[in-house]
Amino acid sequence: MTRPAKALIAAVALGSLALLTGCSGEGAPVSFDGPSASAPAPRATDAKGKALPKTLMPAGPKAEFTTANTLPDGTKIGVTTLHGAKSGFTGKVWVWAPPQYFDPKYANSGFPVLIALPGGNGYPNNYWMGTDLKLQSSISEWSKEGKSLPFVVVMPVLNPDKEHYYDGSDIPGQPKMGTWMTEDVPDFVRANFRTFASRDGWAFMGSSSGGFVGLKSVLKHPDKFKAVIASGPDTVPDSPLWAGHEKERQADNPERLAGLLGGQPDSKDREVYLAFQIGSRESGVANVKSFIKKYTKGPVKSRLQVIQDGEHNAKTYVKGMGDGSIQWISEHMQAPIPAS
Repeated sequence: MTRPAKALIAAVALGSLALLTGCSGEGAPVSFDGPSASAPAPRATDAKGKALPKTLMPAGPKAEFTTANTLPDGTKIGVTTLHGAKSGFTGKVWVWAPPQYFDPKYANSGFPVLIALPGGNGYPNNYWMGTDLKLQSSISEWSKEGKSLPFVVVMPVLNPDKEHYYDGSDIPGQPKMGTWMTEDVPDFVRANFRTFASRDGWAFMGSSSGGFVGLKSVLKHPDKFKAVIASGPDTVPDSPLWAGHEKERQADNPERLAGLLGGQPDSKDREVYLAFQIGSRESGVANVKSFIKKYTKGPVKSRLQVIQDGEHNAKTYVKGMGDGSIQWISEHMQAPIPAS
């Protein structure tokens, strides 16, 4: 299926576009300041004496958030405008922190970050910021059940306009959406939230074109990100804006990147975990299976969740996350460290 056709389907099916009308407290200031900590915790070790990732306290500058939505448990989805210092791009970013983030026993601990990307245009909104898809409330419940880490969920805009898609890349002559996604957005999170210095605390999830961007970002930057949940993704860059820039396009091609990484010796410091999801009624099942068969080797680890009777839409993918995908990446990432 071509990307324009996918984008059209995504605009209708990948999430409610009537986002957040009549929400309690919508537009009011909201703070993500956590419980007070007297000083950053020293590097800790686990029960086996293995060093745990270092916690980074918010470095600032502090962003101003307003309430975009309120969950039934009282936690807020906030929104702010980020001026990307490295990309030069300015766009909106939505953020949600789980209840555990505000628990005093985690005052000195970092939290894992999940950068959640939509399908379709992904502009001017990221549809994961709505409560209709229940991404945040599901993560909250799954974390109580031991199926998921309590992720801080970060939801940036995917593209800079409604006219084109940019493959989350620095296409020559275009806004630097690759730098925005893999440098400016993480820098913003570190400025405002308790995070982990290690890549063990960083992952992507995304559907359709957002799944492509998450997949490509992890494979291109395994030193920064450890895992991705890629739902119904494309596996090659196909924006028409790449015309005349084949060398640069190949540098952002997940198939090429997976081949290069998979050809390296396996080691813990470069392993990446690719959790693919696809509905059984989608047309791309064979392509995803082919990618997994060809590129799962060496440091490249993968898992496939075929969602029975699932289609190319976000509700299908949230179900797949609960059926196993979120637990699989959580098992390979760093959990918050409670005070001893």
